[in-house]
Formats: sequence, C-alpha cells, structure tokens
Amino acid sequence: MKFAPIALAVLAMAATAAQAATPLMSAEWTAQACDAWNKDATLTDGLADKWIKNNKDRGYKIIHLYRTDCGEATQTEMKIEPKDGKAICTYGGSVQHATMDYAADYTMHATTERWNEMGAGEYGPMKAMMFGRLKFSGPKVEAMSVMGPFETFLRLPGKIPGDKACPGK
Repeated sequence: MKFAPIALAVLAMAATAAQAATPLMSAEWTAQACDAWNKDATLTDGLADKWIKNNKDRGYKIIHLYRTDCGEATQTEMKIEPKDGKAICTYGGSVQHATMDYAADYTMHATTERWNEMGAGEYGPMKAMMFGRLKFSGPKVEAMSVMGPFETFLRLPGKIPGDKACPGK
C-alpha cells in the first residue's frame, strides 16, 4: 500500500502531460490552424477571389509562421489552394517550401506575447503592422486589401490552444 501514493502521483503527471496543449506555432498546432481555417467562412470565402488567385501560376500560396522569441528555425507552414471556389488550407505543418516568392507568399512572425494579444482580439492587423508588433514579408498591399480575413487569421492563436514552450527545432 505504500506505493499507492507514488502510483497516483505518476498517473496524475501522465494525465496532465496528455492534456497539455502543443506549443503555439508548432507543426502540430499549425495542422490544427489549417483545420480551423477550413471551418471559417471569413477565410475560405473571404480569400477566395483575387487573394488566392495571386499564386504566381503555381496553384497555391504559402504562409510561414513563427514566434520571434523562439527563432526563425521554428517556422511552420500553411499551404492554401483554390478549391471549389474557396481558399482551402491543404497542409499545415513543418516547412515544405523553404523558398518563398514574396510576390504571393507570406512569412509572419511576432513574439509569443503579441501572438496571444492578437489571438485574444486586443487589436487587429492594422495596429499590429503599424506598431511593428507583427512582422511580415509578402505582398503588403494585397494584405491591406483583405483586412477582414487577415484579422480572422490573426485570431487563430486565441482559438487553438497553444503552450508557451517553444516548438522543437
């Protein structure tokens, strides 16, 4: 019977570890963000017109994401393709397209604190960009033309649980 408290402690730790969220902006988190994208009409329909068509005749756009404080090496990727008149996320995970074409693609990064603030809806993309809270490379004029969907995208960190630990490199 003296092992019962130890066994209970081990079980409690295992249960806590199983319930822990994956790190924010990890490959696993980005796969969940891809699923969330596809369930949000503001993203799928709102970006279905000229935004998704600016894909350099490749048939897709790439978005790289990372937390500045975790480092550029922790980037993840979302691949967005036109399907059935919608902008659909067909992949979310580790980077598969290392070379970006910033006439169509985006790389976005912010500190963990800033991602969490944007995810909570404390401010949108205009303030994030104007005050340098969100850094990105890509077609800025295009991004400015889709502020509604862009704001919805920036809210994903508030909708998908993410641990503050940095993703593995």
